Amino acid sequence: MTVKPQKILILAANPSNTSRLRLDQELRDIKEGLQRSLNRENFDLRYDLAVRPRDIRRAILDYRPNIIHFSGHGAGIQGLAFEDETGKSQLVTGEALAGLFGQFSKQVECVLLNACYSEVQAEAISQQINYVIGMNDRIGDKAAVEFVVGFYDGLLAYNPEYDEGAPVEFAFNIAKNAIQLAGVSGELIPELKKKPI
Repeated sequence: MTVKPQKILILAANPSNTSRLRLDQELRDIKEGLQRSLNRENFDLRYDLAVRPRDIRRAILDYRPNIIHFSGHGAGIQGLAFEDETGKSQLVTGEALAGLFGQFSKQVECVLLNACYSEVQAEAISQQINYVIGMNDRIGDKAAVEFVVGFYDGLLAYNPEYDEGAPVEFAFNIAKNAIQLAGVSGELIPELKKKPI
């Protein structure tokens, strides 16, 4: 019996009227982690850059991911910064994202929002999706990259025979520790939200 690989969809946006993020470094480091993993055949990665709001829907419909990862800017209650048709910032609220992701709750197990002040969106999305990770404050580029690399390292290496908790919970704890191991501040910024029972 063949096991279907877990599909990871990374959506990234760095609108031209926002500060530059190291999204290229983040993606490179995630891909390197996937390539070196002993369990790489259990995961399939797709990424879209310069994402506009409608691209979110299209990517999910086309790819049917199990994990959705957004990297970019957050503006607290105002939303996450995607790109408009001219490459400028277009904010999308947590309620709008929750409404979309809720349509795919049978397949999407986890949403990771690697953006400053994204805890508000994480809370809204967690009403629909089992696990959602958001940031409760501004997170520096180095801490953000260390967090996601640690998260995927933990997720890719997870073995229920040895590791505590569910795969996402284990990966989240590994990721928070990765920030500490790198010697940068920010390990208290990521927040894991769970869907209410």
